[in-house]
Amino acid sequence: MEREFIMIKPDGVQRGLIGEVVKRIENVGFKIIGLKLLKVSLAQAKQHYAIHKGKPFYDGLLEHITCGPVVAIVVEGKDAVRVTRKIVGATNPTDAVPGSIRGDLALEIGRNIIHAGDSPENAIYEYKIYFSEKEFVEYNKIDEEWLYE
Repeated sequence: MEREFIMIKPDGVQRGLIGEVVKRIENVGFKIIGLKLLKVSLAQAKQHYAIHKGKPFYDGLLEHITCGPVVAIVVEGKDAVRVTRKIVGATNPTDAVPGSIRGDLALEIGRNIIHAGDSPENAIYEYKIYFSEKEFVEYNKIDEEWLYE
């Protein structure tokens, strides 16, 4: 099974959307193997957004992700990254389709509720910033046998 990293950003946490986001993740059949509420340190933020260093919006990313608590989530599932990208929606909420998290819940690009890895490699890179492998809980869901045949 492929793993994906998802983060409910401070604006999502502060707006009380944790349950709604987790519900949408679970509704597609993903198995949550790691979940925690945390405050992102500046060092973690710089590591997370290293690919954007030097871009005009870099400092804003760091400021936002460290301004309040976030929820870090690791899920497993078939095509987890590709499916999550569809659930999350376009980075700019005005381009996100209705039914996606950003399309339904976000208003502007700087406060777009959620982050998700954009490739299996980036998902692994990102979740290792916030989780160690020993923190993941491995278990079998009742529907796994038929869901992932």
